[in-house]
Amino acid sequence: MPEANHERVYGPQYKLIGKDYATPDLLAKVTGRSKYAEDFRAEGMLFCKLLLSPLPHARVRRIDAREALAMPGVRAILTAEDLPAPADTITDNGTVIKASKWGERGLTMEPVYQGEPVLAVAAVDELTAAEAIEKIHIDFEPLPFVVDPLDTLRPGGPNPRTDGNIWATPVGGTAPAVTDLKWTDADFEEARHGRLPMGRTPDEWTYGDLDAGFRNAALVLDQTFVTPDTSHQTLEPRSAMAYWRNGKVYIHSGTQSTAQTRPAIARWLNIDLEKVVFISEYTGGGYGSNVTGGVSMILPALLSKKTNAPVMMRISREEETFIGRARPGFQGRMKVGFSKEGRILAVDMFVISDNGPYDAQGDAPTSGRMVSLLYQPQAMRWRGVTVLTNTPPRSAQSSPGGLQGISIIEPIIARAARKLGLDQVAIRYINCPEGKAQYGPLVKGQMQHATSAFLKEALQRGAEKFNWRDRVARNSKVRGVGVSLSCYVGGTIGFDGLLVITPEGRVRFQSGIGNLGTESVIDVHRAGAEVLGVPWEKCDVIWGDTSKNFPFTCVSGGSQTTHAMTRAAHAAAMDARQKLQEVAAKSLGGRPEDYTVANERVFRKGSAGMTLAQAAQRAIELGGKYDGHEAADDLNKLTKASVAALAGQGLMGAAKDKYPRDGMTHSYVASFAEIEVDIETGKYYIVDFLAYADVGTVIHPRALGGQVLGRSTLGMGHAIGQKWVFDPHYGVMVSKRFHHSKPPTILDVPVNMQWEALDIPDPETPVGARGIGEPPVGGGCASILNALSDALGDEIFQRAPVNADTILTSLEAGRPMQHPLMAHI
Repeated sequence: MPEANHERVYGPQYKLIGKDYATPDLLAKVTGRSKYAEDFRAEGMLFCKLLLSPLPHARVRRIDAREALAMPGVRAILTAEDLPAPADTITDNGTVIKASKWGERGLTMEPVYQGEPVLAVAAVDELTAAEAIEKIHIDFEPLPFVVDPLDTLRPGGPNPRTDGNIWATPVGGTAPAVTDLKWTDADFEEARHGRLPMGRTPDEWTYGDLDAGFRNAALVLDQTFVTPDTSHQTLEPRSAMAYWRNGKVYIHSGTQSTAQTRPAIARWLNIDLEKVVFISEYTGGGYGSNVTGGVSMILPALLSKKTNAPVMMRISREEETFIGRARPGFQGRMKVGFSKEGRILAVDMFVISDNGPYDAQGDAPTSGRMVSLLYQPQAMRWRGVTVLTNTPPRSAQSSPGGLQGISIIEPIIARAARKLGLDQVAIRYINCPEGKAQYGPLVKGQMQHATSAFLKEALQRGAEKFNWRDRVARNSKVRGVGVSLSCYVGGTIGFDGLLVITPEGRVRFQSGIGNLGTESVIDVHRAGAEVLGVPWEKCDVIWGDTSKNFPFTCVSGGSQTTHAMTRAAHAAAMDARQKLQEVAAKSLGGRPEDYTVANERVFRKGSAGMTLAQAAQRAIELGGKYDGHEAADDLNKLTKASVAALAGQGLMGAAKDKYPRDGMTHSYVASFAEIEVDIETGKYYIVDFLAYADVGTVIHPRALGGQVLGRSTLGMGHAIGQKWVFDPHYGVMVSKRFHHSKPPTILDVPVNMQWEALDIPDPETPVGARGIGEPPVGGGCASILNALSDALGDEIFQRAPVNADTILTSLEAGRPMQHPLMAHI
């Protein structure tokens, strides 16, 4: 794990918070005893293989599976006709959210991208299943397809879905729908000059006087920039194993959010929640691709029901590339006006988001919010359109929308600093958010605001630690230094915490968080242990199996877990502390408020007390709310069910996070990079890197460092090599292997990557902690892009990633030589 400065001590006022420790899952992970979905076996288990569409858009006219079904060892074939209709969702307040007719279902008779599963085969082994796939004959009717969003927006352009090409919310509606949008020939005149066309969009917001901002600007820059579509490519593909027992389905698969995946499975299978047991003790990464798992996990469940046998579905790396999700690429254009001091006076931002064929992603609107918060323009307009294409499905990938927006504006800021003769750190410092910084769009006529922002301090301290001034002074022709700001949402509120103090004197925390490698599944509960004053060795964390009764838990996405669930853990511990005081008062006399909870006891000064073990036993005797036979009315129904299941096992702490919060929670990172370019080959190296984080209270330094540098590395991949490439004539992907779209390896990053954190508590949450997963990503990408332009000039690239051939051809020509607008090249 990466280490911060050894002299730095986090959380000096705490015993547990801010301290490194060995997590209880660590030994299993390093010794190979941790079991992932593919590791499970059951007697009589069958294996499932998928038949994928070879075409980007088609209609299945006929399936002939007779030869396959006649093969020895083939047990069943599943098609879209065997799938249950997706269920509607009912919220806690009784609101019915209708299932989308445009949503992904797992199998289809109208594939809308190459690689979409059409059917699944179950057989006694994978070889038999694969051979059966080869014997199935399908008659496909080819349909029009689109791989570049601009192609479908052209007058008369093909549509990727039979009923439209964009997502838009109808007038008076609440949910987005697929509809049709075409721009005019006049709109596309801009494309002839290498500038992004800016036609009509369904979404737009503005604040401030944009015209005045540009009129008063000393410098106005108008640039087009293209960001890549990148697969999540988690270490563990979305394999799954399923079986049925006593009317319940048991599914083993990876997820970011154990508690929240169970309702998703119930909805996909259209069965009661009580009939679903989900097991996911360990997950090999997520980055947004596995927020609540994937709909494909129902395929082995349905085949298991059909064959009355356990079924394993192991997903290959190529299959994962197709169904494993990806970040939407942007075709973006931004006009920015600067004062002579570098202050951003106006931003006019226009983005096209490549959504893939299914559910609408929020990257486009999020990009505008992140730019508004991070750079504090005095006036801003955002316009965007989310376009459907016949390319694999998208989902949130770390810093969804944030990375794209930052990657578009940061090179403009770097260029402006050079033109205005300003230092790169200084121009960002003058535009940094601070305090309860405001940002757009307007909500009910008012600007939104952050809970806190200390990014100026992070930028200043980071520049000192990185020796910024010295590096700039010694910068040479083939070396460049870059700095970038980055931010993202850092937490949500309103979830439940649940713990049990047992008659043995141990504290058992029930954790519905997914164990995807971030350690938040365990870390957040140290906040609860801190409140109760219990040594960590007396605590147990229960996770990974929904039959073990978890509370209503946030999804582990959007960097919300640390913030949301430290609040919930704190609330549950405060509830337990209150009950300990009441139990002691009932047993020993006096008032509850006279008692102190500390050192594994509840006691009054100068008087007798009780151990936590004794208090837990007494709680069982008292019953009611003390041992879980009564639950608070404001708990979520999922938490109430878990409280009832755990009742009578000890003193129960169960509470909803009702702490106040003024503003929306965000976290921030200042990123610094130095690169060295070989101008004879175009090859470049990242020489040094530092990320300085403003994430509130540091809970677990070593895990935080892993997230800061790991997610920075994910961002670097977007700058140095990761991208999708499609054949525009046939609509098929040609970048299906790691060597086509290479994620960063240990050979691509500096030997001594560094990180640091401010450790300034957020004032709007009891523990002071915010999330960290997303914020470093944009900085990891943009700091590299800015270092490259510092070394090579502003006329080398207009898109990411920047490869060696781009550098060589552009240096020779004296201008960017890649196509300025085309997607997937």
